[in-house]
Amino acid sequence: MVKSITSPKKFIIGQNILENASEYTKVLGDSAFAICDEFILNEAKGKMTESFSAINHKVTFEKFGGECSKKEIQRLQELIHTSKSNVIIGIGGGKTLDTAKAVAYYENLPVVIIPTIASTDSPCTALSVIYTETGEFDEYLFLPSNPDVVLADTQILANAPTHFFVAGIGDALATYFEARACYQANGDNLVNMKVSQTGMGIAEMCYDMLLEYGVQATVAVNKNLVTKAVENVIEATIYLSGVGAESGGLAAAHAIHNGMTAINELHHVSHGEKVTFGLLAQLTLENAPLEEIEEVIYFCKEVGLPTTLEELGLENINEEDIMKVAELSCAEGDTMGNMPFDVTPQDVYNAILAANELSKQYQ
Repeated sequence: MVKSITSPKKFIIGQNILENASEYTKVLGDSAFAICDEFILNEAKGKMTESFSAINHKVTFEKFGGECSKKEIQRLQELIHTSKSNVIIGIGGGKTLDTAKAVAYYENLPVVIIPTIASTDSPCTALSVIYTETGEFDEYLFLPSNPDVVLADTQILANAPTHFFVAGIGDALATYFEARACYQANGDNLVNMKVSQTGMGIAEMCYDMLLEYGVQATVAVNKNLVTKAVENVIEATIYLSGVGAESGGLAAAHAIHNGMTAINELHHVSHGEKVTFGLLAQLTLENAPLEEIEEVIYFCKEVGLPTTLEELGLENINEEDIMKVAELSCAEGDTMGNMPFDVTPQDVYNAILAANELSKQYQ
């Protein structure tokens, strides 16, 4: 049995890192291609161009097209060929960063990741989630290595809308429980190896840090403030969750999230919010102790995470839609197979509705 721990080569966290990005890319290449979310594009140009020019390095900026799809990846590859860049930088949210990682993989180039929102654990992982052009889950692209450098600029992350920060907490909240299920099932983690004790320890530490610092960090981010609690939660949501998920594996929570991408009414809902509800459904599937489920629900309420389908925005529950989610979550090759017992679409359907009804009791 082969176990693993995988992580980015470097994880750097602190304030005002963006304007010094060239300090961390210069050993990787002298011509950077930066894929940016639209909202950060002008700021990135303003803060980064001078530092690259100061060391006679080049940086080319390109706006992300909005979806981590095969078509967008191919479009960016063509632009990279034209610019003759030799290092990729991803600046933005989860889909932008996943696209940058995929492009770097196909072009065999190093990649530097700069998240602008702490909404998912994707920055540190050797994984890109590929979607169709209309936003439905397509496939996981498993990458041979993690990003070369991840730069977490805490001020940029604290300046982002609070709901992104909270969504990252939701995504990270599932890390321990999915790793635990995968470990119990002797399932495969995200690099197709077995779960190590270190991976489990990192995943559990992630959960503990969220419970300890999540509420006060959210309060600070509401005012765009960087505090020790904010730094700790960013470490948890970006690094511990990323390494914990990759080394510990995913299970029902993310599989249910993937199923939810097929419901049009939920396309506006963040990844982390859907994963949060997926976690509650997973705990219901597992018949977890009520005290454990209550701990998760109460924490979600404190930080502002949705715990019911209605809070996700599904005003009218259509049984056919819920069964579609259940069927897709049990698709061959998805992470439902890492549960420590056999799971059918009917099981998932029942768990989704039961978790929804249970959560309503705590409104």
